[in-house]
Amino acid sequence: MIQFVWPLVFILLPLPWLVNRLLPRAANRDASLYVPFFTSLSRIEKVTPRIGARNRIITVLALLCWTLLVTAASRPQWVGDPVQLPTTGRDLMLAVDISGSMEAQDIQLNGQNATRLQVVKSVVGDFVERRTGDRLGLILFAARAYTQAPLTFDRDTVETLLFEAEIGIIEENATAIGDAVGLGVKHLRERPESSRILILLTDGVNNAGEVSPLQAGDLAARENIRIYTIGIGADASTSSSVFGPRTINPSADLDEDTLTRIAVSTGGQYFRARDREELEEIYKLLDELEPVEQEAETFRPTTSLFYYPLGLALTFSFLIAFFRLPWALLLAKRQNMDIPQSREPEPGIGEVQA
Repeated sequence: MIQFVWPLVFILLPLPWLVNRLLPRAANRDASLYVPFFTSLSRIEKVTPRIGARNRIITVLALLCWTLLVTAASRPQWVGDPVQLPTTGRDLMLAVDISGSMEAQDIQLNGQNATRLQVVKSVVGDFVERRTGDRLGLILFAARAYTQAPLTFDRDTVETLLFEAEIGIIEENATAIGDAVGLGVKHLRERPESSRILILLTDGVNNAGEVSPLQAGDLAARENIRIYTIGIGADASTSSSVFGPRTINPSADLDEDTLTRIAVSTGGQYFRARDREELEEIYKLLDELEPVEQEAETFRPTTSLFYYPLGLALTFSFLIAFFRLPWALLLAKRQNMDIPQSREPEPGIGEVQA
């Protein structure tokens, strides 16, 4: 349906009529115009009725132009049908570690070694696509924590920002787990209590930031925010060398104890992902979180229409200018040029009374 943002502008419609009725007209004066081609000019009397019709056309066009300008000034817009936003779901913040250790290639993706961050993007991207009805947000952290996307229903944007994340865009030589949790609490504390969820994924230990992970976990518990923590990285393996058996532990820096304490204190759970399959299973379990009722939200799409009457008014103004051209005089001059010159001299001067 069409609505007008400023409908009171229509009270200006009778303004031209009021001006015409209330303002005094200019005095009618007799005037004389001396022209050297009086005889030729007198021949155009037959087109005089056309001038009256032309004036009526100009008047109608001027009124239409004024009406269209007033309509455009009232800001007409097309308002579509109400669109219902999802009324069930969760407010879910994703905190992803992009420190330098996430560049380790100890997990396979599609049969080839890949960095931990590449595996996370693959699995978490699928997780984001499945979260229809949830508000999602994204936090990236290394030596500092930054909000990459606030809570939003726009899952495509969150997924895009996740895939665009690269190691090195934040100072990468440290991990600020506590700051990431604190930033997640800041975003979730204003949302309904039963829907506040933070999923934190890391492969290291907190060694940077202004807030310790346990302090941030206590703050989250007071705000009724559930935290699910995920530790990613392959298990220790033994390899043979010239010096004998050698044990390699790519996840030696993973602080599982702290991650477990954070999750338990907030009513969440700690998960361990040693490969892509385990990470997928973890996010499938997270998919089973019960939805909660939220306040219904609707919006109505609107499209501005003011440029349509404005464009028509501009077109009519060009027509008015066209009709106001002195076509009668131009026609008389053309006729005068087409008539052969007579040998008898025409009257030198004629007088036209106006």
